[in-house]
Amino acid sequence: MAGGELTGNSTGAPPQAGVLEGVNPIVYTPSNPITLFIVQAIIVIIFCQLLAYPLRWLHQPRVIAEVLGGILLGPTVMMRIPGFEAAIFPPASMPVFNNVANLGLIIFLFLVALEVDIRLFTQNWKAALSVGMAGMILPFGLGFAIAWGLYKEFHVDEAIGFGVFGLFIGTALAITAFPVLCRILSELNLLRSGVGVTVLAAGIGNDVTGWVLLALCVALTNNSSGLAALWALLCCIGWTLFLIFAIRPPFIWILKRTGSLHNGPTQGMVALTLLMVLASSWFTGIIGVHPIFGAFLVGLICPHDGGFAIKLTEKIEDLISVLFLPLYFALSGLKTNLGLLNDGITWGYCIGVIACAFAGKIIGGTLAARANKLLWRESFTIGALMSCKGLVELIVLNIGYQAGILSETTFSMFVVMALVTTVATTPMTKLLYPKWYQTKVERWRKGEIDWDGNELNPSESLQGGLKKGVDSQIRRLMVHLRLDSLPSLFTFITILSPESVTKKQVEPETPDAESAEVIIKKRPLEVHGMRILELTDRTSSVMHLTEGEDFYSLRDPVVNAFRTFSQLHDVAVSGRVAVVPADSYAETLMTQAHEVSSDFALIPWGESGSMSEDQSFPVTADTNERFKSFTHLDFISQTLEKASAICNAGIFIDNGFGGITKPVDRPELQRTKSAISIRNQADVAVLPVANKSHHVFFPFFGGADDRVALRIVLQLAKNPHVSATIVRINSSEKEKLSSTAKSAAASTTTTEDNSETNKTAVSSSPVSGTDVEDGALYATLKSSLPEDLATRVNFSEADVPTGKEELKEIILLAQQAVGNTRDNAGDVVVLGRRNAKKGFAEVSGSSSSAAGGGVPDLKNTVGEVAERLITTGIRASLLVIQAGGRGQA
Repeated sequence: MAGGELTGNSTGAPPQAGVLEGVNPIVYTPSNPITLFIVQAIIVIIFCQLLAYPLRWLHQPRVIAEVLGGILLGPTVMMRIPGFEAAIFPPASMPVFNNVANLGLIIFLFLVALEVDIRLFTQNWKAALSVGMAGMILPFGLGFAIAWGLYKEFHVDEAIGFGVFGLFIGTALAITAFPVLCRILSELNLLRSGVGVTVLAAGIGNDVTGWVLLALCVALTNNSSGLAALWALLCCIGWTLFLIFAIRPPFIWILKRTGSLHNGPTQGMVALTLLMVLASSWFTGIIGVHPIFGAFLVGLICPHDGGFAIKLTEKIEDLISVLFLPLYFALSGLKTNLGLLNDGITWGYCIGVIACAFAGKIIGGTLAARANKLLWRESFTIGALMSCKGLVELIVLNIGYQAGILSETTFSMFVVMALVTTVATTPMTKLLYPKWYQTKVERWRKGEIDWDGNELNPSESLQGGLKKGVDSQIRRLMVHLRLDSLPSLFTFITILSPESVTKKQVEPETPDAESAEVIIKKRPLEVHGMRILELTDRTSSVMHLTEGEDFYSLRDPVVNAFRTFSQLHDVAVSGRVAVVPADSYAETLMTQAHEVSSDFALIPWGESGSMSEDQSFPVTADTNERFKSFTHLDFISQTLEKASAICNAGIFIDNGFGGITKPVDRPELQRTKSAISIRNQADVAVLPVANKSHHVFFPFFGGADDRVALRIVLQLAKNPHVSATIVRINSSEKEKLSSTAKSAAASTTTTEDNSETNKTAVSSSPVSGTDVEDGALYATLKSSLPEDLATRVNFSEADVPTGKEELKEIILLAQQAVGNTRDNAGDVVVLGRRNAKKGFAEVSGSSSSAAGGGVPDLKNTVGEVAERLITTGIRASLLVIQAGGRGQA
């Protein structure tokens, strides 16, 4: 007998070598069901992942891919292939598949409840209650109305009365998918807005109420009499009270005792929590209510204090979302047969169900939001968001199908409705509430503009703009905070803002007392820090947002270290955390720079050359890896592109700035004679930097970027620890215009002796970007250099040959100027990103990937001179500057 034909009636032992003895690997055998189950799981996961990738670009949630994957595997498409169902999804194998999928569903509903923070509802209860109730009552009524026709036309189980059927249809249309809603709001950056807060608060109440109604439907269906259903509901209420008052207090006490509440759950606490989930699910299952309700209740009683809910979610979410949840939605798709929607009446009811779902939610939510004094456009957006069904709707429909409430045709209709409403949510929200309208409403509510967009204080705005154009100093700095770049950022802020000391006489309080002299320390700099965390598809990432960005801004260790340093050095400071998708990093930074009216945005290049700040590997990447990351190059390019319309910007590439040299290679194991010597070697204290000097080298080529860079170099040189070498690069093309430039500068400088007036005359003159203007600015700043800077700033000119040798000469000049004092606090080479040299490759002002679809490289991102310095391995940090906003003028 062949191995593949072996049956349970055979008296011989089954083959132990599997396919090596001719056993068919995909034949289902009750004694070894895992083999076919693995094949089924692989197929489901591949389908879902392949569909999720293109749908992600359309800003659709992952649940759409999972549902579509299940539909494609079901009788709608794949099961029409002869032999597919019998080979891959035979009926005998489905109990195992069903058990695994439902176990995943139980844990997933626990995660859904963990995501629900009741505090958000209680803090906004007025708007939440009105929007939530109106968003449920109207669609529930419309659902009950259309249920009459559906019951007469498609209902097949006579044991289910119209009352239960209508209650279920109304609940299915009234429910809102809270988890999917959170993801849509986070991706559209609406969680901090009034619209987002209102929708989330209403969604929480809607979600809990929907599950209660669904529990009522299931109890009425699973119990033969109304009295039995009443007992089931009373038992469910009693179990809920038992969990709240008898289980939750000792559970929180154990979490505090073990340190799990604030430090994250230990393995034992994860096991205890999952045991509570399974026990509660078992109880609600045996009393005639679905097991998922028990899991949901346990999730609701878990505390959110100390981030416990988020950390617990992080422990178990990936396995559920990648493996178990796709299996459940594949199981749902296997029951969906869109081929049953094959006549006009069926499609008419299907369209009617979709219309009721949209109309009930949009009309009810819009009117309730408008009653709470929101704008009409905001109100329509809230109604559109509340119409999202998502995965919660699919779970509800599957429960109704399993309970016999829905026929296969009705089930397929509602699956179509769930897909349409979920897919349409994001496009409708973008259409009703675009970014420009959000900005307009925000400025209108702040009192900056009237409703027509006119400035309410145009004179103040004009004076601020003129002051910003005249004043060349960086007074308001915006920095991107990264954990691996804090040392270099702290050093840069320190030297950019030299301390000024003034003395002030204080009048005595009494006639007999002597007057006192008070020393006032000032740093003319205001720094705004922005820390960005990546928003991913994970539930825990979205929960960071729903907990509140402001909450994390107060507790984030990087932001707090930045605040403390700045305050101790007498610098005005602010800092906050933003959680956004990776492709929104650049927009988030530049939006913050615009909001704080920044003069200069400083973006540090990551030590590892990646977007993440993972410090688990405590050495920096080598040059070959640090500057080749596509995502990081694209982020820098997009940031510079957006900065060109807002403010000047700089990319800082750290190389020992601040006196800290980080190891490039993994440290070798040092073998010594004893454990004492090993401890002594590891604990050697690092002495303070004795030589706190910095030297700045700046090759001035000309152009808008170089003119901004020249002024920043002079501002850095005001710090007594900083010296600078400024070299104007001349070539044969510029020599003809040199005398003209100097004469123009001389005529400007002789008009007045005051150096500050000279700066104003040059700054306010129109800058054409020509060599004449560059030469005039260079000569003017050189001649008007204050005495205290003249000894530390060296102006010179260098004639370099044109062609290929030109870049080599510039690299040689840089190597001669910096990196020669090994024990100082680090040198810097300052460069303009887009200089005026014709011999160098032109740097695009926009992201190459965004503009032309190409891959951004290092040369196009930082310029050819900076790229050559990086690859050469110069012993200094780099500051690549791009003019933006008024700095381009």
